[in-house]
Amino acid sequence: MELNLCRDAEASGSLEPDSTGHVWALETLETTRALGRLLARELPTGAILLLSGPLGAGKTSLVQGLAEGLGISEAITSPTFALAQHYPQGEPQLVHLDLYRLEQPASADELFLQEEEEASATGALMAVEWPERLGLDLAEAWHLELRHQDEGRLAQLTSPRKAST
Repeated sequence: MELNLCRDAEASGSLEPDSTGHVWALETLETTRALGRLLARELPTGAILLLSGPLGAGKTSLVQGLAEGLGISEAITSPTFALAQHYPQGEPQLVHLDLYRLEQPASADELFLQEEEEASATGALMAVEWPERLGLDLAEAWHLELRHQDEGRLAQLTSPRKAST
């Protein structure tokens, strides 16, 4: 596991295809956004990024950084009430889901599968907040866990699980 401290406005490090996890200490919301910009450059085309963590852990701030890294200038807010936001001006496009209000896994799964089909067709990066609401096993997804630590946050990225042979 690699540890990159983000004291400045830029996150450091890169994602190796065979990496099992990266950990970043994020001291400010700006360093959280910087990690998002890094992930926008490093995640493969069409990736699904599951963002978990408690309220206020920085999930939406990270998506704001993803959007910046994809060249999206539109203001990014959490789609808690809309459930899904599409940002077609990004390179690639960005689909942002927030499943917080969906208490039934079947409802969350239905929305996810609908949005994932559209994201897949366009090669969009898909960022999903509150993935624990899903009943699906998404072995192909990247998982970023954000949690509070001291005055900042800790982020741990886990790569997709390999298919068993």
